[in-house]
Amino acid sequence: QVHLVESGGGLVQAGGSLRLSCAASGDIFSINYMGWYRQAPGKERELVASAATSADSTNIAGSVKGRFTISRDNAKNTVYLRMTSLKPEDTAVYYCRAWGSGILDNYWGRGTQVTVSS
Repeated sequence: QVHLVESGGGLVQAGGSLRLSCAASGDIFSINYMGWYRQAPGKERELVASAATSADSTNIAGSVKGRFTISRDNAKNTVYLRMTSLKPEDTAVYYCRAWGSGILDNYWGRGTQVTVSS
């Protein structure tokens, strides 16, 4: 089992910045990737960014490329999402996900609310 704890959400004005953190604990050896998804009201959950845990490989969604950055600190088993130039359409619940190669190696955090006011 892997336990994920997110932090860093909140209310920010358009153009502002936030940094989300996701700390993993437990059977982290089974994890190959960590990432961030978001779900806005009435919309499906979508991938925002992901990072491999053992390689310098990241993936950023086109809608946030150039504004969001994902990074990781393996010593702390933590992944970060730095969000800049935030827009009202970035408002959503942001979820941390960790996954590995096994079908059962798929874990989600509880989510953290990000609200961007215009």
